[in-house]
Amino acid sequence: MATAAAKPYPFSKTAIIYPESRAAPPTPVVQGKGLMPYLQKTLPKPEKQTMLRQLFGKQSPERINPGFIVAVTLEHAPFQFTGVVLAIRRRGVDTSMVLRNIIQRTGVEMQLFVNSPHVKSIRVIQRPAKGGMKRAKLYYLRYAPEKMSELAGTRKGAMI
Repeated sequence: MATAAAKPYPFSKTAIIYPESRAAPPTPVVQGKGLMPYLQKTLPKPEKQTMLRQLFGKQSPERINPGFIVAVTLEHAPFQFTGVVLAIRRRGVDTSMVLRNIIQRTGVEMQLFVNSPHVKSIRVIQRPAKGGMKRAKLYYLRYAPEKMSELAGTRKGAMI
């Protein structure tokens, strides 16, 4: 405790307020050590930053919207998931999207975080017909495979 005298609380005779103790911050914090390695681990890489800005920025002309058909190449497997964008959650570094495709007559959805180290690239394959989609979230496509087929521009019942 500090050497300053304790003052009584003005609204009560029994409560006593002690002055705040002022402890000096640790020397690594004062020198700024530890901050840059933390920021380098948490901030996205420059190529991810440009991807976020171009494909998911609200003002960008080539942004991805629900209803687009995109192909996402993943890093750790020779895997490319192609599907219809059902929803986009724009939260800066934490931006994510939900893709849906029908594989072997089974609906498959993936939520992909754009800043994830697993996502290598995102490529737009097809944009919806002029006018775009009327909804921000296309979850109704889960229960309407024929509408999803129309969106993909394929024959009835087949998907991408």
